[in-house]
Amino acid sequence: MADHRFRVGQRVTLTGNVRRPTASGYVVTKHLPERNGEFEYRIKTTSEAHERVARESELTQDTTTSF
Repeated sequence: MADHRFRVGQRVTLTGNVRRPTASGYVVTKHLPERNGEFEYRIKTTSEAHERVARESELTQDTTTSF
């Protein structure tokens, strides 16, 4: 069985689609089980009060740095 690609606490970017633009600044808050052959994650950004659930294919490593 494969492992989660992203670790808890890692910064990620949520990839965009027609209904939602790409958004960076998310942090993985929890690993979720595999669903339909793909891992899911809980992610959070400070600009939103709620957490989101994202599939692994919707995430990329956030390479931006903040100072």
